[in-house]
Amino acid sequence: MTAQPRLSIGLPVYNGEEYLAESLDALLGQTYEDFELVISDNASADGTEDICRRYAAKDSRIRYIRLPRNIGATPNHNHVLAESRGELFKWASHDDLYGRDLLRLCVEALDERPEMILAHTGQAVIDGDGKVKVPYEYTLATDSPNAPDRFRSLLFEPGGDDFYGVMRTDMLRRVRPMDSYHHADRTYVAEITLHGPFHQVPELLYFRRDHPTRAERANPSKRSRCVNLDPRRAGLLHPTPRLLAEYVWGFASAIRRAPLSSADRRACRKHLAAWMTSRVRPGAGERVEDRAPVDPDLLTVSVDDLVAGREGRQA
Repeated sequence: MTAQPRLSIGLPVYNGEEYLAESLDALLGQTYEDFELVISDNASADGTEDICRRYAAKDSRIRYIRLPRNIGATPNHNHVLAESRGELFKWASHDDLYGRDLLRLCVEALDERPEMILAHTGQAVIDGDGKVKVPYEYTLATDSPNAPDRFRSLLFEPGGDDFYGVMRTDMLRRVRPMDSYHHADRTYVAEITLHGPFHQVPELLYFRRDHPTRAERANPSKRSRCVNLDPRRAGLLHPTPRLLAEYVWGFASAIRRAPLSSADRRACRKHLAAWMTSRVRPGAGERVEDRAPVDPDLLTVSVDDLVAGREGRQA
């Protein structure tokens, strides 16, 4: 491991043995190599620890941390950021896949565009076998130089998982750590986008896996998802109305904290009020992964051709 890696990748994991090795192969096989991979194991009870230690023994870029108890997904995400040393940072998921050039193209994009605070690539939803289910076009206006436009687009458009982009670490240090109420990741990204524009690398290189044991699928209710994010959310003090109220307040607080002009702050608050009104309409809150799968015969992308470690698999 280099003394000071340019990029830190934070990978929080809990009981991830089913897909973890595939994700590690994809990350360690990147064409960009100047990074550290910080894995924080949330006291997994399956084979996760053995997998992590085996990979760490082979690659000095891996720093494996095993927590003595399960602190919840959100504190673990914040923990890997706190442990990072690079000037750039990226969260990674133990079950997703990453094209070989993802890191290189995102780092190059940030180097070429100092005004951008985050770079991400095209993405698609894949199934448990790594087959593309739903490729989709990124339509968010997060590249706009206007902060209210970025904020409005993030509120109203189906998500783009910008949370997993490559970001400038100094900017992340200025953003309030992620919370654990319902959809707290969305308010977190909303605050990030108020700090600066994002750059979309057009290549399709990020593959988000949707499967029955994925945290959101395995915890179908709002309360169970929040308890998974942080066990302290269990109990009568955290009823669903509170979790939803914190969600809305999270957006309002992000507007208050962000480095905005008075005019931009007012514009963002107007967008937030319009969004709150829109949420009562049928069809609000569409999730990309719930769209109808595409016809496999119409696909022109092969995950196996793009992702390290999948050589020789059937396309």
